[in-house]
Amino acid sequence: MKLSTKWTDRFDWTLAFYLVLFFIVSLTAIASAQVSGPHNTNFALLQVRWYVLGAFIIFVMVQLEPQQYKKLAWPLYGFGIFLLLFLMLAPGGEGQIAEVRLGAKRWLHLPVIGTIQPSEFIKTFFILGLARMVSLHNEKIPDKSLKTDMLLLAKVGVMLIVPLAFIMKQPDLGTSLVFIAITAAVIIISGISWKLLAPIMAVGASVGATLLWMAVYAQDFLVKLGFDPYQFKRVYSWLDPYSYPGEEGYNLIQAMTAIGSGEFTGKGFRESVVYIPENHTDFIISVIGEEWGFVGTSLLITLFFVFIYHLTKIALTMKDQFSVYVTAGVIAMIAFHVLENIGMNIQLLPITGIPLPFVSYGGSSLFSNMFAIGLVFSMRFHQQNFLFETEEQ
Repeated sequence: MKLSTKWTDRFDWTLAFYLVLFFIVSLTAIASAQVSGPHNTNFALLQVRWYVLGAFIIFVMVQLEPQQYKKLAWPLYGFGIFLLLFLMLAPGGEGQIAEVRLGAKRWLHLPVIGTIQPSEFIKTFFILGLARMVSLHNEKIPDKSLKTDMLLLAKVGVMLIVPLAFIMKQPDLGTSLVFIAITAAVIIISGISWKLLAPIMAVGASVGATLLWMAVYAQDFLVKLGFDPYQFKRVYSWLDPYSYPGEEGYNLIQAMTAIGSGEFTGKGFRESVVYIPENHTDFIISVIGEEWGFVGTSLLITLFFVFIYHLTKIALTMKDQFSVYVTAGVIAMIAFHVLENIGMNIQLLPITGIPLPFVSYGGSSLFSNMFAIGLVFSMRFHQQNFLFETEEQ
C-alpha cells in the first residue's frame, strides 16, 4: 500500500475548515455582544489576533511528531503544576501579579505576555501527561488483571488530584469538572475492566447526587466538612434563579430572557437588547440565541456536533495508543465545555464560568483549545508516516 507523503494530502483540511467556521461565528457574536454592553475594548479585533496566533501555534505544532509530544508530556505537565503553584503563592489584588475577580484567584499578570489563566493551559498539558502515563503502563503491562487495573487507576488518581487540589483552591469548580471529564474519557478507553469501572462510576454518581441533596437540605453539615456557604447559593440560583434576581440568579435570568426573546429566527444581527454581564465570554450563546434564534443556535450546535464527530473519526484511525488517548482527551474537553456552557445558559446545568470553545472571547481559553486541536492536527498529519513504517517492518 503506497501512502501519500505530500504535505497537502496529509494535512486535515476538513478540521481546518471547521475552525474557519468557528472563527466567523465567534467574530460575528462578539461584535454583536459589544453593542449590547458598556464595552470600551474592541474584543472582536482582539479575537482576530488570538485566532491568528492560534493558527500559528497549530502550524508550529504540526511540525512535531507524536513521539516528540510524548517526550514533552511530563515537562509540560510539570510546568503547568508550577504555574498553578506560583498562582497560589503569588500576591493577589489590584496591581499585584495575581488578579482576584469576584473572590476567585485565577489569573496571572506577566510582563510582555499579559494576563493568562494557568488552569486553561494545564488542561492540555494534563491530557498529554495522562496519555503518556496510560500508554506506557499498557506497554509495560500487556497482560491485564484486577491488580494491574487498580494500579493504573491509582496512578491516574495521583496525577489527577495534584492539579485538582490547586484549581479547587482558586476556587474553580467548572475547570475541576473538565479535568474529571478528561480523566473519565481516557480511563474508559484504557482497557480497564468494566467490572472495576462500573462500581466506581456508580459510587461517583451517588456521591455527586448526595452532595447536591445536602447542598439543599443539609447545608450545616457541608459547612462542617469545609464547604463555603457561597457555593450553596450557586445551587439555589440554578434551581430557582427568580428567587435571587439581583444576586447569583441575575445572569441566568437575563440569559434565558435573551435566548427566549430570539424565538425561532431571532431579532437580527446587532439587534440584541437584553443586557448580560460578560456576554462576550461565558454567555456568548445568549447573544446568538437572541439575534439568530432557535435556527441559528441549532446550526451552531450542529457545527459542534459534526466537529466532535470528525475528531472521533480521527481517533478511530489512530494506531498508537498515545495518539488515541490524546485525541480522546481533547474530545472530552471540548464536548464537556460545549455541554456545560450551553446547559448553564438554559438552566439545564449550574453556572460554572466555562467558556464556549472557539466562540467565546478569551486569549487563554482560545490558546488552550488551539493547542489541543494542534495536537490532533499533528497526530493526524503524522499518522500516515506511522502506518507506512509499520507496513515496511
